[in-house]
Amino acid sequence: MKNHEKPTAKTDDLQHETINQQGKTFTTNTGVPVNDSHNTLKLGERGPSLIEDFIFREKLAHFDRERIPERVVHARASGAHGVFRLTKDMSQYSSADFLNGVGKETPVFVRLSTVAGFRGSTDLPRDVRGFSVKFYTQQGNFDLVGNNIPVFFIQDAMKFPDVVHAVKPEQDNQMPQAASAHDTFWDFVSLSPETAHMIMWTMSDRAIPRSLRMMEGFGVHTFKLVNKEGKAHFVKFHWKPVLGVHSVAWDEAQKISGKNSDFHREDLWQAIEDGDFPEWDFGVQIIPQEDEHKFDFDILDPTKLIPEELVPVEIIGRMTLTKNPTNFFAEVEQSAFHPGNIVPGIDFSDDPLLQGRLFSYSDTQMYRLGVNHQQLPINRPLEQVQNTLREGASQHFIHKGKASYTPNSTGGGCPFLAMATQGGFVSHGERVDAHKVRARSKSFLDHYSQAKLFYNSQAEYEQQHIKDALSFELSKVKTPEIRERVVQMLTNIDLDLAQYVAKKLGIDEPKEAKPVENFVRNADETAEDAASVIKEPSVSKSEALSMANTAKDTMKSRKIAVFISDGFDRKSFDKVKSAIEKEGGKCATVAPMLGMIKADDGSEIENKEFTYFNSASVLFDALYVIGGEKNVKFLLNEKNASEFANDAFKHCKAIGYDADAQKFIDKTIIKNDEAILKDDLENFLNAVKKHRYWEREKTL
Repeated sequence: MKNHEKPTAKTDDLQHETINQQGKTFTTNTGVPVNDSHNTLKLGERGPSLIEDFIFREKLAHFDRERIPERVVHARASGAHGVFRLTKDMSQYSSADFLNGVGKETPVFVRLSTVAGFRGSTDLPRDVRGFSVKFYTQQGNFDLVGNNIPVFFIQDAMKFPDVVHAVKPEQDNQMPQAASAHDTFWDFVSLSPETAHMIMWTMSDRAIPRSLRMMEGFGVHTFKLVNKEGKAHFVKFHWKPVLGVHSVAWDEAQKISGKNSDFHREDLWQAIEDGDFPEWDFGVQIIPQEDEHKFDFDILDPTKLIPEELVPVEIIGRMTLTKNPTNFFAEVEQSAFHPGNIVPGIDFSDDPLLQGRLFSYSDTQMYRLGVNHQQLPINRPLEQVQNTLREGASQHFIHKGKASYTPNSTGGGCPFLAMATQGGFVSHGERVDAHKVRARSKSFLDHYSQAKLFYNSQAEYEQQHIKDALSFELSKVKTPEIRERVVQMLTNIDLDLAQYVAKKLGIDEPKEAKPVENFVRNADETAEDAASVIKEPSVSKSEALSMANTAKDTMKSRKIAVFISDGFDRKSFDKVKSAIEKEGGKCATVAPMLGMIKADDGSEIENKEFTYFNSASVLFDALYVIGGEKNVKFLLNEKNASEFANDAFKHCKAIGYDADAQKFIDKTIIKNDEAILKDDLENFLNAVKKHRYWEREKTL
C-alpha cells in the first residue's frame, strides 16, 4: 500500500453506540412510548399543570442539565475520526503495538481547539490551537495532547493557573473575550521572561491559521520511547500537514470573525464531507539518553524546541481524517484527553510542566464528566476494560460477581495481572538520587536565545507581521508601565523589533538590550541568582520555523470566488471552472442573488450559496472575474463587488480576470503585480498554489 492511498481501517469499528431514530417511536428514557411531547399534563385545558407529569419532568430535568461544565481552556473545538497508518517500523525504539509493523492502521479521534476563548467564541482569535489525538491502539488508548506551537509560556506546572488566569477575561469586567490584548496577560508576560519564546510564536501568523487542516501539531513535551529490552530514547512528536502550513492576514482574521465565526469548524467539516480528507505526516525527533545534555538548552524545558538542524524530524506515519462526528456533544464535547494516557513503549520525561499536566487533565475530566468518563463511547478503548473499579457516578457497566478487590479468591483471582513479558505496562526504570527542593534548574534560565532563533528564521513579511501584532496587542494595554516592560523584554530578542514597537506605542526607543528582572524565582533567591541567561542561539536560523518554507505546490480544496451575473461569458466560465476543479480546487460562484443566473449564450447555471451581499473575500482563497459585457457593467456598479476585490488585493490573494473585465480591475485595484493576472489562467492557478503574494504588502 502506497503512502498516499486512503487507509482502509474502519473508524466505525470503535465502541460508539449510534442510535438511528428513523421510523422509531418516541419513548421516555425508560422506554415508555410517548403520546404527546408538546403539552404538559393539566387539570383541564386551562387548568394548573400537575407535578405527576413524569414525561414533562424528565424532559425538563434533562434539559436543565444538558450543559456540562465548560473546559477551562480549549473550550471551543472541532473534531473528527480518522486513521493513523505506520509507514516506518519503530520496534527498534518502542514496544508500542501501533508503532510496530509497517502498514499497521490505528483508529484515531482528533480534537482541534482554541485555548483562551469560551465555547461561543470565534474560530479566529489570535490564539494557540490545541491539537489532540486519541489513538485507539490494541494496548489501550494513547492520547497525544499537544498544540500547534511546539513550546509553551511557562516552565513549571505551578504557574499554569496563573498564565490561564492572566489571559482570560479580566476579573473586574470579564473583558475581553478570546483575546490576549489586555493588561493582565501582558503584565504576566512582562514579569515572566520565560514567556519570551512562546510570545514570538503567538504574535506570529501561526496564531491565525488559514485552516485547521493547514497547521502543524506538536507534542510540546519531551517523552520517552522504550523498546522491548527496556532501552529508552527521548522523543519529540510532530504533525506536519500535507497541504502545508498557511495563515490568514490579521485584518482578514478579524473580518472573518464577523462574517463567519465558525469558519474553521465549517472548513474542516466540509472538507471531510467532500472527500478532501485532511492529512498529516507523523514525525519524531529521537535523542539517545546519553545525549540528554549535549545541547546548549535543556530538552526538558517546555519553552524550548529542538531545531531540526540538530535533530531531523523522521516521518514514520500518516494520519487521515475520514469521518465527521455523528453527534457533536457525544463525541467532541465528551471526548476526554489526558497526557497520562500512555501505552507500553511510551513513557514520560521529567519535564516539570508535563508532570503537572499528568494530574491536572485527569482531575479536570473527573470534574467535568464524572469518575467514569472513560466509559463514554468516545473514550472507550478497543478492548473491554477489566479491573476492580466499581460504582461512582454514571457507572455504565454491570459487573458480575462479588469481587471488587485484588488479590481475591472469590472471583477466581480475576482479572489477572499481565506480566511484563505479556505486554503489561512497566514504567521505565530511571535512577533518581536528589534532595526534595522547590526550585528550578539553572539550565532553564536561558529565555531569549530560542526567541531570537524563531524571529531570525522568519521571512521578512513574517517578521513585519510579528512587529505589527505586538504593536496592536500592546496598544490595547492601558497601563504604561506594562507596555514599557514588554518593550524592554523585546530588546533581548531583537533591538529593531523593540524599537519598532516602541515607536508605535509612543515610547522612547531603546538604544540597547536590557536585562529584565525575573520575578519567577524562589523566595530565598536574589534577582541576580534568577537572572535570565543572555546568549546567542547555537543555530542562527531554522527553515522549519518559517511558514514561507512550507508552501506546497497544490491548490487542493482551495476555494476560488468567481464573479458572475446575468450576461456572464459562459465559455470563459466553463474553462475557468474546469481548470480549477482539475487542480483539486473549488469553484464558488458569487452572484447578485441565489438561484438561476443567465449567461450570454442564454444558458443558465444555479448559484447555490454565495452572493455579493452575504459573502466577502475573506471567506475565499482567491478571486477570478469572468467577462461578458453585461456582467462587467453590473460589477462596475456593485459596491459589494468592489469591496470584495479590494479586500482580496489588500490580503495579498491571487486575482485573475478576463480581458474584457479590465475596466472593473482598473476601477478597484490600484496597481497590478505578479499575482494579478489577465487572461492567464495557468499562472493564476500557480499563484493560488503559493497561497499568498505577501510582497504586495510593501505597496499598500
